[in-house]
Amino acid sequence: MASQQTTVGLLGAGRMGLPIIGHLVDHGFTVLVHDIDPGKDAAVTERGARFVRTTREIAQDCDTVMVCVGYEEQLREIMLGTDGMLGALREGAVVAVLSTVSPEVMSGLAEAAQKHGVHVVDAPVCRGSWAADAGELLSLLGGTEEATAKFTGVADAYSADVVRIGDIGAGQVAKAVNNLILWACLVADHEGLALAHRHGVDIDTLREALKMSSAANHALDNWNNQTMAWAEDDMKIVSEMATAKGIGLPQAAVNREVCRVLKPRRYDLSRYGA
Repeated sequence: MASQQTTVGLLGAGRMGLPIIGHLVDHGFTVLVHDIDPGKDAAVTERGARFVRTTREIAQDCDTVMVCVGYEEQLREIMLGTDGMLGALREGAVVAVLSTVSPEVMSGLAEAAQKHGVHVVDAPVCRGSWAADAGELLSLLGGTEEATAKFTGVADAYSADVVRIGDIGAGQVAKAVNNLILWACLVADHEGLALAHRHGVDIDTLREALKMSSAANHALDNWNNQTMAWAEDDMKIVSEMATAKGIGLPQAAVNREVCRVLKPRRYDLSRYGA
């Protein structure tokens, strides 16, 4: 069932955005979508939403705007650029950032939005593309109790679990920690399975056994069904967060470099360590 905010705007119709659009429509929301690629029009329309050519159309018609773009720079440009949306949004509107960005970026956006009477919420998601398809994402919310309460009914449409972590930025901290642990597990999986592969052990048999063992982890469950496209960017955010607080994360630093090396190789264990 849709919340009282029945018209929702979504910026970014990518791999995660498209299934989210479908779930919003299925839950009774009217959904307006903008993407820099006009070729996304057909895919958006197929899911029951309306593709619009400018962000201004979304700002004028929506009380909730969801941002699902790839990078911090895109978020800043959309909201704070020369033709940024903040000044065009209705007073009381909610901007929910599903993108993975730094908590500092969220704090800056919330401060700028406050001058326009607009609420900002961290709303990064976990569990990957399969969960987006199934409507079973985990949404990690950060923001005031009022703002997160206003957005929770929207997040429920595509999430199996919605957790308010704390104030603005807390959701992004939680997502960064999730990603730090995820990529650490994936690197360990690569090294362990590469070692077994070099010793002639059948990887599929071993992986099924490990999933029942103390080595079980989410990355192992989804072996060969996940992309490493965002690993290095995720770890860059983690590194910057640690530096800002004056702490060292030596394992995270090593994993960032390993992810950079592994990215083009994907799951080719025969070349690991070459």
